[in-house]
Amino acid sequence: MMKPMSDFTTDLQHSGMPAKDLDETIEFYTKKMGFELVGVFPNGKNRCAFLRYGHLTIETWEGDPVAMKDGAINHWAFDTPDIEAAFENAKAIGLELKDKEIQSISTFWKNGIRYFNVYGPNRETIEFCQIV
Repeated sequence: MMKPMSDFTTDLQHSGMPAKDLDETIEFYTKKMGFELVGVFPNGKNRCAFLRYGHLTIETWEGDPVAMKDGAINHWAFDTPDIEAAFENAKAIGLELKDKEIQSISTFWKNGIRYFNVYGPNRETIEFCQIV
């Protein structure tokens, strides 16, 4: 009997993303997003870094082409209990807003969601989402 892969996993391990500039990517995620740098390792002639926030770990490396456009990584989302405060803070720290205002989808979950997206340094989309 075949089992789903979830029978062999316990949690999200990491999300992979090439970086156009590894140092810029590390600085963005540690200084502006609050991630912890948990390791920088050699990767051939290049480096690979692991950044962690809660259960989310990002593996990012230099030396591979970077798409630098929407869709390279569709997005990942952070649960946000106060979307207005998060939106104001994103503007205050100079994040590049993909959404110029808070969006909503009323059909998600019981009472809908409110969210906004920003761009990271590799044009990856990062979503901040409040379940209403």
